[in-house]
Amino acid sequence: MGPTASGKSALALAVAERLGGTIINADSMQLYRELHIITARPSATDEARAPHLLYGVRPAAEAASVAWWRDAALAAMEEVQAAGKLPIICGGTGMYCAALTQGLAAIPPIPPPARDEARRLLAEEGPAALHARLASEDPASAVRLRPSDSQRIARAWEVWRGTGRGIAAWQAEPSAAPAPWRFAAILLDPPRDRLRAAIAARWAAMMAGGAVEEVRALLAQGLDPALPAMRALGVPEIAAMLAGRLTPEEVSACAILATGQYTKRQATWFRHHELAPPERTYIINARFEDLAQFSESESAKFFAFLDFIR
Repeated sequence: MGPTASGKSALALAVAERLGGTIINADSMQLYRELHIITARPSATDEARAPHLLYGVRPAAEAASVAWWRDAALAAMEEVQAAGKLPIICGGTGMYCAALTQGLAAIPPIPPPARDEARRLLAEEGPAALHARLASEDPASAVRLRPSDSQRIARAWEVWRGTGRGIAAWQAEPSAAPAPWRFAAILLDPPRDRLRAAIAARWAAMMAGGAVEEVRALLAQGLDPALPAMRALGVPEIAAMLAGRLTPEEVSACAILATGQYTKRQATWFRHHELAPPERTYIINARFEDLAQFSESESAKFFAFLDFIR
């Protein structure tokens, strides 16, 4: 696990090759088949080096949920284990891994009218106004959300409207138990300056590699702008450029800034959530691609940890 551009995919591939593993996606945007370039999904070359599961498995028109991913990941883990390989969960969506290691609240299906209302209010009023509405009706849930976090605010609103209970109340009573596995956690936590440089380099590579054409094809589907895939990092910025509201230079600046802000939130989340016991947690204070700068003893220590967790 770790923030965007920290080298998680490369690290997972190295671990898979060393330990005989299969990589299972835990990135909420890499699930969508239309978002290959813009989410930096593993390449065909990477997939030839080790098996990868749950990448590009859902259409952008169908929003994935944490509960759906948890069920899919558990099924994939069992499949991998039956094949005699090690399941390696890789991604930056902390709530996905927490759903495995800590359990998940059993929120019932939300009636379509409540979901439609949440999307309508979000589109008409914006996230801050909907957050204010939520604060007046369900303050316990609202206080846990940033006023700019449109996806989670809309989710909290639809849960309150659709079930009569706030999402905070549901989450206080988890009914899906932690998965019956022993987990080890490898967390990438690189310095901010290295991460900023990597984000800028990744964005340049995406733009050169066809990100604009990928987003153009996504927009051509005419999907609901409230769908998660439509809010993936880089998609709103490129969409604004295609609509003539931003220049290419402005798109790059906005997307790099948004990605940097997102990585700060990711890093904060990982620092405050324990996904495995301390003795089975290894923190790397660098991007994986920068590990060549580590001393030989540090590299030996990391690989000894890999052998230990087996």
